[in-house]
Amino acid sequence: MSSGKMRPKLSPQLTVEHALLGFLQHMPLHGYELHQRIQDAQRLGLVWRVKQAHVYALLAKLEADGLVQAELIPQEARPPKRLLQLTAAGHTAFNTWLSAPVEHGRDVRVEFLAKLFWAQQAGVGATQKLLAAQRRVTRNLLANIESELPGAEDAQCYALLVNEFRRGQLEAMLRWLDTCEATLIQVPVEQNMQARLIG
Repeated sequence: MSSGKMRPKLSPQLTVEHALLGFLQHMPLHGYELHQRIQDAQRLGLVWRVKQAHVYALLAKLEADGLVQAELIPQEARPPKRLLQLTAAGHTAFNTWLSAPVEHGRDVRVEFLAKLFWAQQAGVGATQKLLAAQRRVTRNLLANIESELPGAEDAQCYALLVNEFRRGQLEAMLRWLDTCEATLIQVPVEQNMQARLIG
């Protein structure tokens, strides 16, 4: 570019964009096909609902950012179709996003579920790596919460109730990660529970 400035990288938080990149990992697709796949009620459609117009807007952004490129396919008596495929930068952006755990408990409900979907598509190794990384982050978050718990003299304070709620969420998340591993990788839940107690 003439200004000499590089275009900003795709933000790790832009989960829908990363999901679209994932669908282009192995084959080029049209925008309509991408919308159909991201809305599949048995797959990522369980995580969110995205309108078709929004998908097209996101694809235009990804193309402007150099993460996807379009090839025009002529059609008789109709406008040409745009066949989208990943660029090298798009592959890198997707793989970087996929390998990183989410840093906040609130991001598990959407972003981590999307990562888990794609990790499962990539195989057992990618799934196990993601679950292990997320477990480490969650343990650290839990340790931070426990270090902030008020003393006994403040047992009725609002801060205690908030921290207890957050601690409960993080403990539930660790149990759920154990269940994910037991289901997707066939690691017994009891083994993870023992490792947690030891660690």
